[in-house]
Amino acid sequence: MLSDALKDQIREAYAAIMAGKGLSPRWGQRQMIAEIANALARIVPATGRADPESPAVCVIEAGTGTGKTIAYAVTAIPLAQALGKRLVVATATVALQEQFVNKDLPDIRHHSGLEFSYTLAKGRRRYVCLSKLDRQLAGSGGGDVLPLYPDEFQAPESAEALPVYSAMVDALGRGEWDGDRDNWPGQVPEAVWFGATTDHSQCSGRRCPNIGQCSFFRARDQLQYADVIVANHDLVLADLALGGGAILSAPEDSIYIFDEGHHLPDKALSHFASFCRLHTTGQWLQESRKLLAQAASALAPFTDLQRSLQALPAVMDEAQAGLQVAEQTVATLFADRPPGNGRGDDQQLRFAHGRVPEVLQSLAAGLVNQFQQLAGGLAKIESRLEEALEEDDAGLDKGEIETWHLSLGALLGRAESTLDLWQEYAVSGEGEVPPKARWITLLDSGGQFGFDLRCSPILAADILDEFLWSRAAGVVVTSATITALRSFERFILHSGVPREATFKVVTSPFDYSRATLHVPPMDCDPGDAEAHTAALVTQLPGLLDRSEASLVLFSSRRQMQDVYEGVRESLGHLILLQGDGSKQEILRQHREAVDAGRGSVIFGLASFAEGVDLPGAYCRHVVIAKIPFAVPDSPIEAALAEWVEAQGRNAFMEISVPDAALKLVQASGRLLRTEQDSGRVTLLDRRLLTRRYGQAILDSLPPFRRDLAR
Repeated sequence: MLSDALKDQIREAYAAIMAGKGLSPRWGQRQMIAEIANALARIVPATGRADPESPAVCVIEAGTGTGKTIAYAVTAIPLAQALGKRLVVATATVALQEQFVNKDLPDIRHHSGLEFSYTLAKGRRRYVCLSKLDRQLAGSGGGDVLPLYPDEFQAPESAEALPVYSAMVDALGRGEWDGDRDNWPGQVPEAVWFGATTDHSQCSGRRCPNIGQCSFFRARDQLQYADVIVANHDLVLADLALGGGAILSAPEDSIYIFDEGHHLPDKALSHFASFCRLHTTGQWLQESRKLLAQAASALAPFTDLQRSLQALPAVMDEAQAGLQVAEQTVATLFADRPPGNGRGDDQQLRFAHGRVPEVLQSLAAGLVNQFQQLAGGLAKIESRLEEALEEDDAGLDKGEIETWHLSLGALLGRAESTLDLWQEYAVSGEGEVPPKARWITLLDSGGQFGFDLRCSPILAADILDEFLWSRAAGVVVTSATITALRSFERFILHSGVPREATFKVVTSPFDYSRATLHVPPMDCDPGDAEAHTAALVTQLPGLLDRSEASLVLFSSRRQMQDVYEGVRESLGHLILLQGDGSKQEILRQHREAVDAGRGSVIFGLASFAEGVDLPGAYCRHVVIAKIPFAVPDSPIEAALAEWVEAQGRNAFMEISVPDAALKLVQASGRLLRTEQDSGRVTLLDRRLLTRRYGQAILDSLPPFRRDLAR
């Protein structure tokens, strides 16, 4: 129960913000405040936990313009303070993080009368590692630090990297830079930055000789004192994957708010997937074997480590031989598979229902044994080196010890991640509910072929239940688009959010009668791709007003390019085509054209259908080429559909249609961005009117005025 004092504090803070900013209270905003307050009030002050039968979890769909940030901030901040919890606000991107910290929170604190502290949280890879910098500038005196995935991050040229590293050290020494990549004045190439940063597997933490000047730990220490921690989804999930409390506050001590929360399930899947590239992992083992030989010599004073250092090269040889056999076996599996269907399926082999062939299971079991030995030995060595960093007389220079800790920590990180993959292939996969997606991709890099093995859960439900829903003191998930077909069922399926949670769609401030949904007559539908593309080429010049700003969204890059070629003569001077520049540059050119009084048309794909803000005259017309059904080329989506079908259910109606409806709502949401906006949404897909699922999708769209050619 909320105390009267807390209720008053929330009401007064909200009223003060409205008055201070000259805003009018919005009904949807007040609904959101009430729902969040009631959900978090389930947390019992004495225990800091809610009853599992009535979890402090709230899922709110609140459209653009609702004022979500103010609503959740004025509610959750005083509640978290009263309960002695840390408020962790997770956004979808670092850019949104920085807007929240640099603009929204200072504004809320200034106007609301609430007293609270806040800080921005980022992962280790956003900060420079002084030990890495020192070592790079010292000329690699103690063996090479191998990156976790050297096949993906090639070492930069010294002529390019060393001046940057030297400038970084100087800026740190003068106090002109805090070690945060995002605060470095200028762009740093990915490979150069990778050589100057670290991850948890290489970091020696509080034992590091540079801990007093460590940018990451300085930033992390601030987290202990802040009332509000602002992070992104990836960092929160990375922390949860490490058990929680490794970077942020422990889940039990935290109330989480996930803004743009519809991304949460997909983000979670990416954090709990595993992979191994066979050929490059073999090369990595070969290079690592040489490194261990150097380590055995350099670490001679550590006699207790010599047995492990001398034994591990043989384990690496066995693992490398096992990987070579695995390559041959996988090549045979590819050769024996049914012919592809011409859509590129022949480059990928997905195992039906996640079941691993017996021949691969037995190979994987052997590789599990070898990588367990490798990871176990490296963990023992790394632990001993961490201890040595605290010893006054370790028998070796501290800088040398730190260098080898970095090097061997990198080996341990990759050994553990590779072990994760082989453990997933050493089982049959029989009886998994839901099954996991397991697949192999044939890679062709300039005629050099290789195989990439992957495994991923198909739903994040169990993952999020284990790490988030069952552990957090409270959770609020909010976004403009969470429901599909006017139901939360899709989000519940993918996220596993408890059904006992609070679910609410709050009132939008927009007057949707200011916009029209137009479905023009067409004599074909997207099932005939060639005819549909020809129809788009014919109709677009007549649909688009050359004097205004339009956004044309495609589901297929090929169709986008073909339509562009077809209309280039008549519209080419107006069109900004995705791929001809960065997303930011295309949006900049578009706004510049509109500001100059000219028309402009963006041709874009899915990345322009979400998260793009073009208010007012910057977008008067959104054209959607077709209902955005997912292309069935994702192994995870295919495995999910296969599982649903195996239960006698209709995967198209349960998965494809809700997913498409959600994407269509997101795409049409590019039109109205403020309460004063108006315009048109045109859908060039008659299936909305002719197929039995069309009415359900139509009913899920905002209540635009309709101009439908039935």
